Amino acid sequence: MYAVIATGGKQYRVEQGDILRVEKLDAQEGDTIDFDKILMLGAGDDVAVGAPYIEGGKVSAEVLAQGRAKKIEIIKFKRRKHHRKQMGHRQSYTELLIKEITK
Repeated sequence: MYAVIATGGKQYRVEQGDILRVEKLDAQEGDTIDFDKILMLGAGDDVAVGAPYIEGGKVSAEVLAQGRAKKIEIIKFKRRKHHRKQMGHRQSYTELLIKEITK
């Protein structure tokens, strides 16, 4: 069985046992999080699509880690103008283990 969930402004296709990184959530390591914004549930040929969400659908996940991704270097440069701007960004994430998908 798989589900499509919405969190952090993005959509993720998840199955039981999957490990995924989502936008930072306010939870401690070892906590359990329930997602109720289920857009679609599927099991083989049986597919249920929500309008916009499926009533009573729930995905349970355990927080494995909180972290920050690799640094992205941003450089803006204009030739012959003595203009050079350099910045960096590290996005925070939460790593989840999908425990259970229920209808």
